Amino acid sequence: MEAIQDQFQAIVDGFIDFKGQKLAEQITTYTLSVSAILAFLIGFATQNIVYTLYVGLAGTGLTFLAVVPPWPVYNQAPVKFLSASGNKSAGGGVIIVDGQEVKVKT
Repeated sequence: MEAIQDQFQAIVDGFIDFKGQKLAEQITTYTLSVSAILAFLIGFATQNIVYTLYVGLAGTGLTFLAVVPPWPVYNQAPVKFLSASGNKSAGGGVIIVDGQEVKVKT
């Protein structure tokens, strides 16, 4: 039971990186803007508020499906954190960054 719960948690949590957040924000802005303009134009042309609402709701639903699930395209550049291990001495520690040692004062 716990294995199923862990799998579900991994799907729901879904990780996205900073570039993915920016992409999701841009997709949201553009999709909602285009759907709002399209909804207004269709509603104005037909003089029917129901069509305006349907087109607006369809645009919102499309945006929801494009942005809310953690699609893999949103995690193409994951953040890599430095490890906590390092050679600690009295004056500070040493961290290896891209193959080079960097002294850190603690």
